[in-house]
Parts: sequence; C-alpha cells; structure tokens
Amino acid sequence: MAVNTVNREQFEELLRGDKPVLIDYTATWCGYCRRLEPVYNHIAEEYSDVLVAAKIDIDAEEQLSDEEQIEIIPTLVLYKYGKAAGSVINPASKAAIDEFIKTALEK
Repeated sequence: MAVNTVNREQFEELLRGDKPVLIDYTATWCGYCRRLEPVYNHIAEEYSDVLVAAKIDIDAEEQLSDEEQIEIIPTLVLYKYGKAAGSVINPASKAAIDEFIKTALEK
C-alpha cells in the first residue's frame, strides 16, 4: 500500500479527522527518504486501524514545512487532535518508528 503525498489543504483536513495523523516530511531528491519509503508504507498498513499515514513533499509545501519547523528530512511527526505530539528525525529502523509511534500515541 503506497502512502499518499498530500498538500496543505489535505493535511489540514486530515488533522480535523478522528484519527491521529503520521506525516513523513520528505523530498524526491532525498536518498534516505527513498530507502525509508517501503518501511513507511508497511507502517502505514500496519497501523491503519489507529492512525492515518501520509507524506508531505517539503519542496512542494515549503511554507508548511517551514511553519512546522522541519529542518532535516526525513522527519516523521505524529499529530493528535490537530497538534504535534512528537517527532523523530532519520529513524534508524522500523523498530525505532514503532517505538516513536507507541510513545507519541500515549501522550
């Protein structure tokens, strides 16, 4: 299952939804982001019952990325009730992402 890349309007709509939202801030030129993509797609499928996963291209949504203070990619941010509950930069493994999600959801 491929994760959709969303724009600002779609992002804001996701934040108004009932589920927490996991955003992968990424860019097409980012090699590590491309290597993380299969893991992120797996995470999106595995956690689909508890959260919505999407991507934001920092080049296409530069203003949004600046507002969210994204300085390094890939950065994963988990939003609950429309607010960031936590983030992880350059996650080293699926286990690191799993631990991040678990911790952020408990906040």
